[in-house]
Amino acid sequence: MAEFNVCQECGQDYQSIDNRRFHAQTIACPNCGPQLQLLDGSGLLLAEKHSALLLASQYLHAGKIIAIKGMGGYQLLVDANNQQAIERLRQRKHRPHKPFALMVPDLTAAQKLCIINEVEQFALTSAAAPIALLKQRNNVAQFIANAVAPDANLLGVMLACTPLHHLLLHSFGFPVVATSGNRQNEPICIDDSQACTRLAGIADYFLTHNRPILRPLDDSIVRLINGKITMLRRARGYVPLPVTLKTAQPDMLAVGGQLKNTIAISHGRQIILSQHLGDLDSEATQQQFQATLTDLQQFYQITPTHIMHDLHKGYVSSQLADDLCGIKHPVQHHYGHALSCMAEHGLEPPALGIVWDGSGLGTDNTLWGGEFLLITPQGFQRYAHFRPFSLPGAVKAIQEPRRAALGLLYEIFSNSAFSHPALSFTLQELPLLQTALNKQVNCPRTTSAGRLFDAIASLLGLCQINHYEGQAAMALENSAAPIASDQHYQFQLNRCDPIVIDWQITVEQVLNDIAHCTPGYIAIKFHNTLAEIILAIAEQAQQKSIVLSGGCFQNALLVEKAVRTLKTAGFNVYCHEKIPPNDGGLALGQLYAKKYIG
Repeated sequence: MAEFNVCQECGQDYQSIDNRRFHAQTIACPNCGPQLQLLDGSGLLLAEKHSALLLASQYLHAGKIIAIKGMGGYQLLVDANNQQAIERLRQRKHRPHKPFALMVPDLTAAQKLCIINEVEQFALTSAAAPIALLKQRNNVAQFIANAVAPDANLLGVMLACTPLHHLLLHSFGFPVVATSGNRQNEPICIDDSQACTRLAGIADYFLTHNRPILRPLDDSIVRLINGKITMLRRARGYVPLPVTLKTAQPDMLAVGGQLKNTIAISHGRQIILSQHLGDLDSEATQQQFQATLTDLQQFYQITPTHIMHDLHKGYVSSQLADDLCGIKHPVQHHYGHALSCMAEHGLEPPALGIVWDGSGLGTDNTLWGGEFLLITPQGFQRYAHFRPFSLPGAVKAIQEPRRAALGLLYEIFSNSAFSHPALSFTLQELPLLQTALNKQVNCPRTTSAGRLFDAIASLLGLCQINHYEGQAAMALENSAAPIASDQHYQFQLNRCDPIVIDWQITVEQVLNDIAHCTPGYIAIKFHNTLAEIILAIAEQAQQKSIVLSGGCFQNALLVEKAVRTLKTAGFNVYCHEKIPPNDGGLALGQLYAKKYIG
């Protein structure tokens, strides 16, 4: 606000001790405060001040896409009840399937769309104003178009979070889609010239103002899991609130992972995590990573002596860490996940860390992802893991759950798998896949629980291609959620070191059920089976403290079943709340690891 010089009238108010504005920190004067402008797609000025607001509202009613300058960057808004307008936004943003978030003017409007309990209401109406994933009402189609969140049981909803949003939504009168103002895999735009360049061809109009944004901040995302609000994306409203440790640590820096990247610094007893930066695939995000790195160190005036990074040298974050000054410490991916949850709760070893995600490089140079780690004061021991299977096509198997399903069946049936009716491939595709699997060409083996979810979702016909991250796993959870059953499948524990959880009999029973059971019934039995596996390993490990971490534990149904099963058996269970269970929490775990790896 430094560049806004107060007018004579405001100056008198601020200098008069008996005026309430004497104690105010911001300027909202129509003369000397920030000024609104509405620009067209080419940057031509159309209207100013209140007229800009009213015209933007009219364009929303007409189905136009408006880029609005929010608190932490630009957002793209469109009428949430206009099917064609939303489809146009999807086409322009290259986002064909992933659900959009909604913004509504107040809690009453949110309650028309979703079922909201007291805990969710508290988060939704808090000063942080995050996007909350909420259960949608049966009549939601009266208020919003199907294109907002096709095939989803949950809606991402946030309340108007700035005065500008309040004014615009009050003028417009209906819910709007509100999504990050960026191109795919790029950071959110924060200044006018950047927005007009990067969002050209996406936004029809730009509702902007002359107050600069210093740092990009995406909207935070939360979800109710096991009765508590759990952070899925930590950004606006929650950053830079620190995590306070019991003991001081040296000045250190952690660079996180490749996906959902955040970085973190430690100073004394405090760990400060950056805002969500995103996936480090694009050059623009890598530049934002570097800028945030510099910003954090300068703002908190620290020079890190130790640099913590993921064990995977192929991660951009690990490669960028090589160029930094300080002693480098690689931290195994799943160990970092477990420690992030322990740091959040101030928990010291020993503990059993149950870490399930898509994948991370293991100490044996293979892809881990379904791990049970004994956390000790000296580090960790891999106590148990899922039986590995091949992923034909490697990265393609992440995008196509049907490939994970094929890898799973190939592990059981060998070449007979290719004729199994549960698979979803053309006759032309199968010979190439058979050759690849037989020769193990580009078919890495993995213990990933995330790929196991994908495989089951594919076999049940719920999702063959992931159009966005986690789509298959979410489809499996959504299918299971309405079903009430305690039935589960069998599984086998192979007594070796580490213990191998053999899912073969589980998959065989799933295949038998497909002929005469609904996908939802099979899905709930599968979730129940995973909870039973967790209990069985926990009882073997004989550790009282259990830590759940990794992207799979964004699944509310899985967490609730696992926690209830473990607590009934007398275990103390720790789940993420303030720090994401996904890779957004890795940097915290990497810093916490310094205590134990020397």
